[in-house]
Amino acid sequence: MLLQANRRTLRLPKAAQHRLQHAAPAFSPPHLPTRPSPSTSAPSRFQRRAEQPVVHSKLPPRPPVALSEVDQQLAAAGFDTASFELKRNPSPAQLYEDAVKLEGAVISSSGALINFSGKKTGRSPKDKRIVLEDTSKDDIWWGPVNVAMSERSYGATRRRAIDFLNTRERLYVVDGFAGWDPLYRIKVRVVCARAYHALFMHNMLIRPTEDELKEFGEPDFTIYNAGKCPADVNLEGVTSETSVALNFKGKEMVILGTEYAGEMKKGIFSVMHYVQPVKFGNLSLHSSANEGPNGDVSLFFGLSGTGKTTLSADPSRHLIGDDEHVWADTGVFNIEGGCYAKCVGLDAEKEPDIYNAIRFGSILENVTYDEATREPNYEDISITENTRCAYPLHYISNAKSPASVTTQPSNLIYLTCDAFGVLPPVSLLTSEQAQYWFLSGYTARTPGTEDGVVEPIPTFSACFGAPFLTLHPSRYATMLAKRMQEQGTKCWLVNTGWTGGPVGVGSRCPIRITRSIIDAIHDDSLAKASFTPSPIFDLAVPDEIPGRDVPPELLDPRKVWSDKEAFDLQLRKLAGLFNEAFEQYAADCSPEVVAAGPRL
Repeated sequence: MLLQANRRTLRLPKAAQHRLQHAAPAFSPPHLPTRPSPSTSAPSRFQRRAEQPVVHSKLPPRPPVALSEVDQQLAAAGFDTASFELKRNPSPAQLYEDAVKLEGAVISSSGALINFSGKKTGRSPKDKRIVLEDTSKDDIWWGPVNVAMSERSYGATRRRAIDFLNTRERLYVVDGFAGWDPLYRIKVRVVCARAYHALFMHNMLIRPTEDELKEFGEPDFTIYNAGKCPADVNLEGVTSETSVALNFKGKEMVILGTEYAGEMKKGIFSVMHYVQPVKFGNLSLHSSANEGPNGDVSLFFGLSGTGKTTLSADPSRHLIGDDEHVWADTGVFNIEGGCYAKCVGLDAEKEPDIYNAIRFGSILENVTYDEATREPNYEDISITENTRCAYPLHYISNAKSPASVTTQPSNLIYLTCDAFGVLPPVSLLTSEQAQYWFLSGYTARTPGTEDGVVEPIPTFSACFGAPFLTLHPSRYATMLAKRMQEQGTKCWLVNTGWTGGPVGVGSRCPIRITRSIIDAIHDDSLAKASFTPSPIFDLAVPDEIPGRDVPPELLDPRKVWSDKEAFDLQLRKLAGLFNEAFEQYAADCSPEVVAAGPRL
């Protein structure tokens, strides 16, 4: 059975054809009853009526069920649209009702929805796959981050997901945008079976206006989330029951075997890491961004625990976004329409913006609660330490809307939490050092104490977000240096970690000091200071912070170590770790960038 739509022919699935062909026939009036006539009397009115031929009205056959544009698009993708209830861009209130009624979700005391992701409570980076196909294979950074999947295995994975979704009683379609700049945004469609996932992406995508939704048309990229269905481990390239597969040629993403909502958010980020540089020549960044009262823009980079979210949420500046941005020739824009904040240890006094954003429309993920009061327990990590909340960007009081600026960034701020205690609180980087440290993406995490010994564990993640990259890191670093040079953008390294010794000996740099340093960067006073090069790493360290209550001796980490020999050993140790980690990128970098690392 064929339907005409948008000047092209769509073939309905067989199940839908059967329903249309065997639908109840159009109504026809029945034969009128007759009665036996008396033998001697004249024909009665009943006889006369019965003798007259019965004329049946010829109603036209019932036309096929009219399919909406979305139904037609889903039918073309393999969905049996007659077999389930379809809800397109339902309101948060509707999603609340479905989540509570069908998924066991609860409404918290603050009005946020609490729901759970099941077995998987975080991303599954080892199960990420990218389809090996002609249009993208020469651009992808193949290796542990981006593992190849054959087109054949992807086809089977896709069919498995759609077959599963066709068995659900209801499906949700969420249409939205990734990217606030209309010139560079992409249209994203999410097809899922859980209200929790639909609400999550309602918050995280940029929500279209009513007119934009009517004119949405074909999406640029589609996510099929069948996370409740396990992947087929018998397929080539599938190594577990979880599969998160991206197909740039097909413009699709398929999720199997995980119901963790963050896979959708980071999947779209990986898409933008490909589309923006390859299609538009823009630089996609794992960063937060804010704008000062005079229109100056700063980008903040940093891995978990460095203070990126806290330091970019400055009450004196407008928040552009907290996690994903694009640096374009037109300025800077946020990729997302919402925020996905960590909730562990959340405190109203320390992080009031996030705490107050947890209200109706927000969704708390894997957060436990008091059975009687429905009060969330942000200290409980019995399910996972990775408790989260997704909320619309406009729930932050000083968020900029639209989340896009036409101003080029004045400052890039690399945040690191150095648990070795040897990096200065702040230093100014050259263009080559900016590329080196961008590729290194360094921080250090602090394990628990065993037998009284605490040893920092270094973490290196290219571009401060290696798991989400699709191109080789050096391509992003080269673009970064080019834009810095063109715009005169300064790059700063800010250490929010330990001073006076490593973790367990020294103390963490007070947040008050770090904020003063950031303020001096923003008002441009720090750029006017005098600088002295540091040993081994050759970082330009300011001699003082003009007009700020920052002790000058704190700026030179060696001065605040009581054991100078121990400092020198620790500094050399960290330098060796940097050199070892950078070896994988050296062949793709210029000699100047390689030389910008520490020298032993």
